[in-house]
Amino acid sequence: MAGKIPAHFIDELLNRVDIVDLINSRVPLKKAGKDYQACCPFHNEKTPSFTVSREKQFYHCFGCGAHGTAIGFLMEYDNLGFVDSIEELAGKAGLEVPREGGSDSGPDYRPFYDTLEQAARFYQWQLRKHPDAGKAVNYLKQRGLTGEISVDFGIGYAPPGWDNLIKQLGQDDKQLERLRVTGMISEPEADKCYDRFRDRIMFPIRNHRGQTIAFGGRILGDGKPKYLNSPETPIFHKGKELYGLYEARKALRKIERLLVVEGYMDVVALAQFGIRYAVATLGTATTAEHLERLFRTTNEVIFCFDGDRAGRDAGWKALETALPHMRDGREARFLFLPDGEDPDTLVRKEGRETFEQRIIHSTPLSSFLFDKLEAEVDMDSLGGRARLAELAKPLLAKLPTGLFREMMQQRLAKKVGLETHQLGNPPANDTHKPRPPLRKKQGAQQTLSPIRRAITLLLIKPELGQVADIPTEWRDFRAPGINLLSQLLEIVRNQPNLRTAQIIERWRGKPEYSHLEKIWSTATELPTPESGMEMEFRGALQRLVEQQHEQETTQLLERVSTGDASEQEKQRLGQLLSEKQKIADLRRRSD
Repeated sequence: MAGKIPAHFIDELLNRVDIVDLINSRVPLKKAGKDYQACCPFHNEKTPSFTVSREKQFYHCFGCGAHGTAIGFLMEYDNLGFVDSIEELAGKAGLEVPREGGSDSGPDYRPFYDTLEQAARFYQWQLRKHPDAGKAVNYLKQRGLTGEISVDFGIGYAPPGWDNLIKQLGQDDKQLERLRVTGMISEPEADKCYDRFRDRIMFPIRNHRGQTIAFGGRILGDGKPKYLNSPETPIFHKGKELYGLYEARKALRKIERLLVVEGYMDVVALAQFGIRYAVATLGTATTAEHLERLFRTTNEVIFCFDGDRAGRDAGWKALETALPHMRDGREARFLFLPDGEDPDTLVRKEGRETFEQRIIHSTPLSSFLFDKLEAEVDMDSLGGRARLAELAKPLLAKLPTGLFREMMQQRLAKKVGLETHQLGNPPANDTHKPRPPLRKKQGAQQTLSPIRRAITLLLIKPELGQVADIPTEWRDFRAPGINLLSQLLEIVRNQPNLRTAQIIERWRGKPEYSHLEKIWSTATELPTPESGMEMEFRGALQRLVEQQHEQETTQLLERVSTGDASEQEKQRLGQLLSEKQKIADLRRRSD
């Protein structure tokens, strides 16, 4: 079992990674003063409100409220988990992710990745050197593939025989078990195992980091099944992965659109003809997880199917799955090919330019939806048009609230001959409800509570933790945020070189994390000059001391009134009341 990732490593990682370079590799940024700007990748907008600060090592969108560190950006933009984001950044920085003792981070899957990478290299070597590899090479050449494109996709060959891979990699019980868990060999039968893939062209399936997580194998000859995929494993979930997405990202700096096809050979053949933005689902219909991953990469997705009845039925299922994900700015289209053709055969027959014209003129989701429903009713009768409304309304209800949903309702109203309001508004789908815009408060520096003011100042300038002789009695104050302030102050005192992004990441996965992110992302609401921050910080802590004294005074007064106060408590009450009077006198004189 793998242990936790040490906090000091995350500190070092964020110290090495520049958030501007990271985000700019995915979302082109433009210099705007000391910061950088772009149109937000998390919601549709025409005027840039997405800001990235090199000084803060933080991003923030003033439109939808998205904000975070480099780790948070990868989690939201690339749809990665926390650990995957750490490993992604560590790989770019040339660092190995260490682990502490314990098992808080779950199993360590790195040996599985290593085993599958060894298997991929073995199959690639067999394609070059095995005595029977000639038929595999001839097959690939017949499909129009060059050696260069085969290398790009890591294509290999699993030779005939029951135990080639076992002999090559299964040298000990641990490795044999990894082959079994990753689906590369069969479950033991009578104490014997055999290779899952035999006499097949091998297509490695890679995750977002380029790690091999599974394989697809195309049989040579007439055997069954024609295509064989790895089974579900701890590191491979076919409903979440897309074949060719890693290769598309590697080939293209900016992906304008993604074409979803049905087979490995379709993806590779299209790439051979220069269409490097094709991906394939792995023997399943398109899932919600697929859709989110696709739309994280691009705003335009085209589904490609055969033009027969089965293909159109599959297209309709993809449409129903896509509806809840059609936020404003996203576009889904449908390309139905001529009967008997698939992308592989068609692109070889008519070439890239003609095939891409088909993509450009593919059917928009809106047209596909209404065309199919209209074909099921009599549009020349009132009853038929009423039936169209009844069929369409539950589908439109799946759309997220926004302009696209409104336009679809208007289109339906026009088709049935009613005003939009006469259709009745279907219940809103809030699955992808956009975040409300953040508005800066006027005079926010006057309205911040002392706790929030102190936390904000520490985040803006962690060096304040080194200030000597600051008030400390506030630590006994019972109020939300006191523990957070106390822990924050302790961290910046003990580690004075930490930057704010590193400090905030200490709370990742804890309830306080979102509060710290929000405070930091709106820290400009406290426009205190650099020279006045120490005085401001002391003043905030002193105000907390006063509030703690007021709280304590109230409690002691209650005990005195009930006759339960000790002599010591009465003396403490007198001291507090005297101090309160002195403060009031000082403030009157200063006014």
